[in-house]
Order: sequence, then C-alpha cells, then structure tokens
Amino acid sequence: MRVIVVEDQSLLRDGLVRLFTDKNHEVVGSLGDTSSLDELVTASEPDLVVLDLRMPPTFTDEGATAARRLKADRPQLGILLLSQHVDRSSVLDLVAKPGFGYLLKDRVFEVDEFIDAAERVAGGGSALDPKVVSALIAAQDEGPLARLSARELDVLQLMAEGLTNNGIASRLFLSARTVEAHVGHLMTKLDITDSDERHRRVLAVLSYLRETR
Repeated sequence: MRVIVVEDQSLLRDGLVRLFTDKNHEVVGSLGDTSSLDELVTASEPDLVVLDLRMPPTFTDEGATAARRLKADRPQLGILLLSQHVDRSSVLDLVAKPGFGYLLKDRVFEVDEFIDAAERVAGGGSALDPKVVSALIAAQDEGPLARLSARELDVLQLMAEGLTNNGIASRLFLSARTVEAHVGHLMTKLDITDSDERHRRVLAVLSYLRETR
C-alpha cells in the first residue's frame, strides 16, 4: 500500500510515517498542510491519503475540503480523515463514498485495528470511528430508523464501521446466521435494495443516513 500522510503536528506525522513503514507499507510523501497535496498525489499515485481534518491556515475543515477535491478527481483513491473530536457536519457528504474513513486520533494507538482500517479504506471499503457512527445515528431520532430494534441498531452501527457479518457476530457474541437475519430485517425496514456489489450494504446504509439527516 502506497500512503501519503498529511498532518500539521510533526510528532504525530512522523509517528504515522513510522507506523505504516513498520507494517511494510510504503510512505510516498508526508506534508504539514494541503497546499501541495494535489501535486504530490499526481506525482506519487498513492493508494491512500491520511489527512488531519483541521490544518493550517484556518484549522477548520481543510482536510475535509481536500478529501472532497481528491475524491472528485480520483474516486478510487482511499481517503482516511483523522480528527481530535467528532465533527459530523464536515463529513456527512463523504461517508457514503467508497474508500473513505473517518477515525478519531486516539484510534491510532490501537495499531493493528488502525492499520486494518487503513487497508480496508485503501481497498475501497469503509472505516468509521464508533463515536462517529453513534453521532450519525443519534441524529436520526425520528423517521425510518425508529423502526429498528435495539439489536438491529447495534448491527447497523457495526455495519457502518465496516465490519463483515462474521466480525459483527464476533463483536456481539451472536452466530453469523443470526447477524445475517438482522441485516436482512433492517435492510427491509430501511427500504434498501440488496446487492452483491462489494461493500454496497455499508454504502447504502451510510447514504441513507446522509439523505435523512
């Protein structure tokens, strides 16, 4: 996996570079802001760009703005946003895109899980921090999500984080068959058409959450 790291805090930036390198991934560039990011992406053709959400010059949403620009030009490029706190408004239009992740920075210290998430995003999958997913779901107090049972909401949340049925079963101490049944029920309740397309179920759920916000 070829990675670009964009983070204004030099210690964290260097730490991320070492983390990816230690896991046998190639870091093709690192930056402290987004001013030359487009040129670096064009020159190095990465599989994944890891971006801090807030960077110079305004420390507001520079990372999210760069993510939108990169996704518009290169839909297959993996984008992993990092943030100190949950900022739901900055990512609502990005969460349904393939190859997108949004994690809180403290997840970096859970090295194996962080690398797994980064690899999943680079491969076109989804990786959302549990706190981010909770914030998205909490915004849906009314409407179709109210039809879901507590267990179905648990399954939906883990689906949105990017877990497979087997991963959900392990997390919730359920059988894979039971999880499959819950997935089918919640998809029916949310009027989401089933599809065999890779990661389609996660993207459909996140798109639904975005459109009904």
